[in-house]
Amino acid sequence: MSADARLREQMCLLAKSLFERGLTHGSTGNISARTEDGGLLVSPTGTSFGRLDPARLSHFDPKGVLVSGDAPTKEMPLHTAFYDTRSTAGAVVHLHACHSVALSMLPEVDAENFLPPLTPYGLMKLGKVKLLPFFLPGDPAMGEAVRGLAGKRSAVMLANHGPVVAAKDVEAACNAIEELEDTARLTLMTRNMNARALTDDQVRAVVERFDVEWDE
Repeated sequence: MSADARLREQMCLLAKSLFERGLTHGSTGNISARTEDGGLLVSPTGTSFGRLDPARLSHFDPKGVLVSGDAPTKEMPLHTAFYDTRSTAGAVVHLHACHSVALSMLPEVDAENFLPPLTPYGLMKLGKVKLLPFFLPGDPAMGEAVRGLAGKRSAVMLANHGPVVAAKDVEAACNAIEELEDTARLTLMTRNMNARALTDDQVRAVVERFDVEWDE
């Protein structure tokens, strides 16, 4: 099996796993990954994560020209913004995940650090997550907002919409976005319960030990 075929199969397998576990629903969510030649494979518009067809993924060449497959997701500006500003980005995943969307609606959330430091794994896989304001679905302004971060964040939360994560490859991106949603779920579960988050010293220790991107 060629590298292209393996990547197509992996993207569809991971997307189906996310769908089957309720991390996105209906025809929501989109996923993309870099090909060996510097192009992109992207989930098509209006498709379900549970039923992606490897042969119909949108295929872009290294110049950004659609060369095969169906029309891509309308959130392409969001994906390309991560690839253009983060040299390490090999994949991008966007979900409409219930708990993180619910958390984005709460007034006390810190826009600069969306997720509280409840476990080390949220820090290790995501760093600080930036909460972006509400945009209409497909609005190119979402991509401009990501570009405005100048590559300093690997994950953002679109208010009232869903999380977006970039990582070195598609498996890492899926693992990281699952960590984001699970941390949001923990946050909601322990809200108003005086839960003990990690201390500043513990956060600093995780950041230093695991070389986490963590702008103060």
